[in-house]
Amino acid sequence: MKVLILINKVGLGDCIIHINYIHEISKKYGKPVSILAKANTKAKDLFGDDPYIEEVITLERLTDNSGSHDRLSGFFKLAKDIKEKKFDKVFIFNSSLRYFLICKLAGIKKIAQYPLFKKKGQHIVNTAKIFTENELDKIVSTQPKLILSKEKISDAKKNMSLDLTRVVLGISASGPTKRWGIKNFIRLIEKINEKYPTKFYLVAGKNDQQIIDEILNSNIGSNCISLNHLKIDEMLPIIANCNLYCGNDTGFMHISAALNLKTVALFIDSPVLAYGKYSENINVIIPEGETEESTNHDTLGADKISFDRVYNKCIELLSS
Repeated sequence: MKVLILINKVGLGDCIIHINYIHEISKKYGKPVSILAKANTKAKDLFGDDPYIEEVITLERLTDNSGSHDRLSGFFKLAKDIKEKKFDKVFIFNSSLRYFLICKLAGIKKIAQYPLFKKKGQHIVNTAKIFTENELDKIVSTQPKLILSKEKISDAKKNMSLDLTRVVLGISASGPTKRWGIKNFIRLIEKINEKYPTKFYLVAGKNDQQIIDEILNSNIGSNCISLNHLKIDEMLPIIANCNLYCGNDTGFMHISAALNLKTVALFIDSPVLAYGKYSENINVIIPEGETEESTNHDTLGADKISFDRVYNKCIELLSS
């Protein structure tokens, strides 16, 4: 049985949330599966060492509809590309009629998919979990696990300061309203370092060099290393050798949790119940006066994240 899994999501974190469902489907059929995912998910970097995944096929759809799989011509090209792989079954993790018809045209006999035309109100974790459980007829954990080769982890460890505590700081986010202030991070670095001599690894977006430089040029900057010059697959073994992640709700937060790091996640302006509760490694910090239920898009809570709560949670997790 040759199986394809189609994930029509944009973000890196969205891809990570699906990891355990991918693994369970692979186990069901006793062989690695193929993944169809957008380039922005960084699936090729994330799954390069994963024995449950045979191949990652790039879904070339762009926001301006200029991708090779966009428009009507892209519809037929994608069907052709999939047909050439001769899949027996596909799991479609969305409700799109487009992908159902593409897979039909590609000649896939067995199609499992979310209910058609039911996109509104779907919970990214619960919908995927229920879908997978119904298809596999078993209870499936939501806990993801990124799999890296032991050799890569060992090689990365050789170049790290193992006599120091090692903390990943997620200082960026997908939008300005989701970011805790850089001065807060600088103060956090100083206070953690007073308690535990620490090396801090900075992770951010490709356009965030300015805020990286602000930390590197601070009085505590010598304790910090930017990973921004590395590709995702080069960052993974470094992150895997760290003791803690602290930072905004970003793809790196999801990576850290999936690499089994204790994770302090600052949910400032994004839905906690969708992205903060699926992993036992994630410890959520929300704005003062909010609840996990009320913290959502448009919460705009950057100025209401308690520094003491963030610091105390970091120390608690580093001490345990």
